[in-house]
Amino acid sequence: MDDITHRRVLRIALPIVLSNATVPLLGAVDTGVVGQLGEAAPIGAVGLGAVVLASLYWIFGFLRMGTSGLVAQSHGARDPAETGAILMRAVMIGLAAGIVLMVLQRPLFRAAFALAPASAEVEALTRLYLGLRIWGAPATIALYAVTGWLIAVERTRAVLALQLWMNGLNIALDFLFVIGLGWGVEGVAVATLVAEWTGLAFGLWLCRTAFAGGQWHDWARVLDRARLARMMRVNGDIMLRSILLQGAFTTFVFLGAGFGDVTLAANQVLLQFLEITAYGLDGFAFAAESLVGQAVGARSAPSVRRAAIVASQWGGGGSVLLGVAFWLAGPSLIDLMTTEPQVREAARHYLPWVVLAPAVGIASWMFDGIFIGATLSREMRNAMLVSVAIYVLALATLPGLLGNHGLWAALMVLNLARGATMALLYGRAERAAA
Repeated sequence: MDDITHRRVLRIALPIVLSNATVPLLGAVDTGVVGQLGEAAPIGAVGLGAVVLASLYWIFGFLRMGTSGLVAQSHGARDPAETGAILMRAVMIGLAAGIVLMVLQRPLFRAAFALAPASAEVEALTRLYLGLRIWGAPATIALYAVTGWLIAVERTRAVLALQLWMNGLNIALDFLFVIGLGWGVEGVAVATLVAEWTGLAFGLWLCRTAFAGGQWHDWARVLDRARLARMMRVNGDIMLRSILLQGAFTTFVFLGAGFGDVTLAANQVLLQFLEITAYGLDGFAFAAESLVGQAVGARSAPSVRRAAIVASQWGGGGSVLLGVAFWLAGPSLIDLMTTEPQVREAARHYLPWVVLAPAVGIASWMFDGIFIGATLSREMRNAMLVSVAIYVLALATLPGLLGNHGLWAALMVLNLARGATMALLYGRAERAAA
């Protein structure tokens, strides 16, 4: 662990930055192709449907994060048998969780619509979208485990190849189904469904070294009680943290829907900027996950500190560049994503919030990576509990005073609180490697 250099961090991070940037690009294309229909309702439906599914899927985001931290530590400890066994456990959990969501889709969607005060037209289109997309749940959740494994062993070029395949295919099918065949919202859903299942097959092939030996079907190891208990503890804490975070994000979207279809559509357009920010800067957080996890596995506290500092320096620089880019190119990007004049005007009005978002959120994203690598899952959970409590207080006051501006301000408060609470607990990451 003596070679944690800027070059190594970039070698891990840049493919992730590129691959993650294609994910919000896909969201922008989804929004853009339905935006060509010239109506606000389809834009809101795709955005609302995507958020409902994200709310469900990211409950299981612990599979990517927990897999990444645990595999990085076993990789740093030079235990290849355990790295393969961890992947097998995680993929099995992902497939089972997706099947459960498919079985429970009716009550889950009914509950989501009970919380979302959207118009009847938006709700009808959203139901159509969700009814198709839910069949990709097992593939989507299992892919979290695949991605976490590849990041942990520093195979981030493989992650890039996987994302390029999935999102490139999805975008091509968007244009074919929506613009070419006129399928509308259904076309966006079917395009994503095809990309998800083909992506899982490709991802498992990319992880073929984990299946090269017998460790993936060494059931005594895969189902070992002590290892399962540790995995459940780590994943349970991260799951609760993910539920809280996704609940906060979903509340933002649902409260925005209460300001009308135009504001809902404008917020959906601007959320694509936040997707670009989160996914782009997460590349450096993922580098921290891998390197911090390996340092903990190798029992090197100085390497934990070095990995955290170097990765955070690049993350901070990236946040500044993104903010400047949004300020300069934001109006043009808005125009690309929607042709509806009222939505364009509203999105420009709230654009300054997404210009500030990268600098506001960078600490929270970097500490997430550091804590995941060190498997400080309990600390992550507790920090999120405090941050969400602060966010609730902000939601109780700011939207009532400032309308949709107050809603965006409350979201910034959430990210500031997340960064501050984890900063207070950072010392435990170094002690984990002692």
